[in-house]
Amino acid sequence: MKELFIDIIKDTLIDGAKILPFLFITYLLMEYIEHKTSTKTKKIIKKSGNFGPIIGGFLGAIPQCGFSVAATNFYAGRIITLGTLFSIYLSTSDEMLPILISRQQNIGLILEILAIKVAIGILAGVIIDFVLRITKKENNDESIKEICEHEHCHCEDGILKSAIKHTISILIYILIISFVLGIAIELIGEDRISEIISSNIILGPVISSLIGLIPNCGSSVVLTELYIDGVLNMSSMIAGLLVNAGLGLMVLFKVNKNLKENIEIVGTLYLIGVISGVVLGFII
Repeated sequence: MKELFIDIIKDTLIDGAKILPFLFITYLLMEYIEHKTSTKTKKIIKKSGNFGPIIGGFLGAIPQCGFSVAATNFYAGRIITLGTLFSIYLSTSDEMLPILISRQQNIGLILEILAIKVAIGILAGVIIDFVLRITKKENNDESIKEICEHEHCHCEDGILKSAIKHTISILIYILIISFVLGIAIELIGEDRISEIISSNIILGPVISSLIGLIPNCGSSVVLTELYIDGVLNMSSMIAGLLVNAGLGLMVLFKVNKNLKENIEIVGTLYLIGVISGVVLGFII
């Protein structure tokens, strides 16, 4: 058992060392995009009107610090519609994109995953807006900044400093999660875990969507790592990533005072993730 732990620790550290430069470069580029487009993106969302779900679906896929948080606050003040909020939640990738890139996954695969998330986000958002017809109200833009800073997004740090913070933070997550998964896989057996989750078209999305509901970047790290390790299939991973909206859900319960509505939003988000995963299981 001692040798097993040592081997897992070695493998974890080696894997971490391999992806470290790719992770840093990826976050450096993402921070550059964030600092150059953040203000413009938020302005576009505020002025999107009836096209909110379509615009939100595409913009949500762009890796931006605290974007789901900003969208949550916009919805709390009814500046954007519920459909737009859902389209952003569903298309947001959180840590999936940097991990897939740092793990040197096929670019075609990455684009396919992003396209599926955006398509589902837009479709769900358009349907929700069509049914509910949410009206807009005034809101205070300053609270967006306060929330972002409170959640430690590092949005206002310099590009290099933010990239280093994100890299270290996510690398620690990856090392811890990889170690825990390594132990679980060795003890239970990768084939057994994969058989339970991936071979069951319904159970896979149900479990992965529950993981995705955790309002933390760690959940998207877990889902992506499980997929890369071959434990989760693509449809189950996407189900979980659709539900995962970064810190957006956590902030929703802070800024939107209607508890019943918040619970309904979470429940609907979970159902969309599970149903999408099940349907995708028959397609891909």
